[in-house]
Amino acid sequence: MQTSFAIVIFFSSLNIGCTSSQNSGEDASQKAVNGTAYVLVVEAESLHDMSDKSRLSEAIEGESVTLTKGEWIAIDADFEAAGRYRVEVMGIPVGSDTSVVWIEDYYDNPDGRTYDVTGKMVHSPSFEIQSYAVEGSPFKKGLHKMKVYVSGGAVDIDNVVFTLMKPHKASPEILTQTYEGSDWELVWSDEFDGTKIDQSKWTFDFGDWGWGNNELQYYTDNRPENARIEDGALVIEARKGDLGNQWTSARLTTRGNVAFLYGKIEFKALVPRERGNWAAGWTLGNTYVDEKDWPYCGEIDILESVGYEVDDETGDGIAHATVHTPAYYFKIGNQISNTKDVSKIAAEWHTFAVEWTPSEINILVDDVPYYLYDKTANEKEWPFNIPQNIILNLAMGGGWGGALGLDPNVTSQKFLIDYVRVYQKK
Repeated sequence: MQTSFAIVIFFSSLNIGCTSSQNSGEDASQKAVNGTAYVLVVEAESLHDMSDKSRLSEAIEGESVTLTKGEWIAIDADFEAAGRYRVEVMGIPVGSDTSVVWIEDYYDNPDGRTYDVTGKMVHSPSFEIQSYAVEGSPFKKGLHKMKVYVSGGAVDIDNVVFTLMKPHKASPEILTQTYEGSDWELVWSDEFDGTKIDQSKWTFDFGDWGWGNNELQYYTDNRPENARIEDGALVIEARKGDLGNQWTSARLTTRGNVAFLYGKIEFKALVPRERGNWAAGWTLGNTYVDEKDWPYCGEIDILESVGYEVDDETGDGIAHATVHTPAYYFKIGNQISNTKDVSKIAAEWHTFAVEWTPSEINILVDDVPYYLYDKTANEKEWPFNIPQNIILNLAMGGGWGGALGLDPNVTSQKFLIDYVRVYQKK
């Protein structure tokens, strides 16, 4: 096979086949909104490095080059718009082994991080061109230095295609809560009393790129089977073997609508109990666009629960509270966390809350505080002057939820939320 190593970047939310080779000056994200495709083709000179440097000139000249397990090519992709993308590597698996491809973004980052932005894309042995594809990967506008890896089998790589599925939109409304006073005053809420999810409050993250944790689910976009209102509660349901995916589920966020700075964020929830699930109610900074922004944007985990810690009979389990900052986060192993045993966490409703001021983060279960973060020496310890978006999601598998595997007999998991409320002091 003659490998071109071209990177074809489509900007289209409607018809991928409709392309424009010239930039008329209209912003690419606006083109996507208007339905006019924008195409940027980066030719072979973008390929500037590879693990076997002796074959670099051969690859650039377009000769057939096979990448085997552990090998990579380095490419540049210059995005014209920030957003969530479909990422597609076109190639031919070579040999009799299952082939695995994944992409690392920002390989030149100063923190020494590995930003896996696709998860492992797998194909069975074949001698025909295959599409290794995932959806929902986040990228910001500008130049991205990437590596395309083959971590299993052998593959002839033909090209990489990035298709903009949804332009990025930060929350335009910021609610800043006062924190001095003796009583809590409600300033924002969703009681989930209607018949449909209120999209003036919530948007949906979507896709199956692994979410940085090798999770198994495809998050769907406003699909009732995965997210709906029932009996005055939000139901987030993970479904096994659904729509051709290992799992489907939902992830709701206030991003694009409203973000919050300080105050009390509280939700009432009932978590699932079977082994393999990972339920969470948390916040992520409004400055997050792609993976390089984390944890500089700050993250507050108000509740995390994993199914393998829940007693099958009683529903007793453990609530986890954590914050992630540039100084303390789990990928360098020094995150600051705490846990609380919660009786019947998966059998009865409980409240989970954070009380957040410019100098402290307190996390509570059923109004009982059990976690305090008060490190404010510098911006790496304290990024929490950045407004935060609320996120509710149910993941399956991944580095934590799947640490002890998944119960093979479980075909559905449900995370229920009765309300989400934000308060300020008065």
